[in-house]
Parts: sequence; C-alpha cells; structure tokens
Amino acid sequence: MVVRVLVLPAMLVVLASPAGAETRVVFGYAGELGEWELDASVSEKPAFRSLDLAGPFTMKHVGICTVEGPEEKKGEIHVRLSQGSMRGTLSIDGVECQYRGRLSDFYSGVMNCPDRPDVPLKLWVK
Repeated sequence: MVVRVLVLPAMLVVLASPAGAETRVVFGYAGELGEWELDASVSEKPAFRSLDLAGPFTMKHVGICTVEGPEEKKGEIHVRLSQGSMRGTLSIDGVECQYRGRLSDFYSGVMNCPDRPDVPLKLWVK
C-alpha cells in the first residue's frame, strides 16, 4: 500500500512534464518603415514566471531599395517573455543587439545595436 501511494504521485509528475521543447514562430518587422522582415523558428523553455524562446532567425530586406534581390541576414534570437514584456538579444553577423518590447496587439519595441542608431522592431509570437 505504501509503495502504491509513493509511485502514483511520481507517475503523475512524469506524465505532466512536457515531453520536449515546443517549437514556436516569431515574426515581425524592423526599421522605420518595416523594411526588414524577421522570421524565426524557436524552441520554448518554460521558466519561473517567464517563457524563454531561442533559435535561428532570418532577416530579409523587403523595402523598395533592393538592387539585386532582397538582402538577407541570418542570426540567433534569444528572448524572454514576462508579464507583458519581451527582452532579449539578437546576434546578427557577430553583433549582439539588445531588444526590449511591450505587449499590445504585438510586442513593440526597439533593437539597440552597438555603434548604430536604435531600430524599431515589432514582433509577434505564434
């Protein structure tokens, strides 16, 4: 009887634990006119009172000033969602940029890269 009492809660904990990290999509637009499109496939890691997302992303220049097709940049994104805000880093071509955004219909904020002006960045998470 004692064994059954100890085994049942342990089995419930195992069954309630996630089997693996879920994959989510982060997408958005950067720039004053939204001339850069961002698309990322990220893995989620639940944390205490927040959700961490990380994975590769691609930024594609979709503005009208392209000469030989759209310019693309690839990098890594790491963000934390917590209480209506998003904070994180985007690594682009070896440069670490910081992001802070607030949630309304989407996360609206600013990407700050060293030695460059701040860039508006709007992100959605699905």
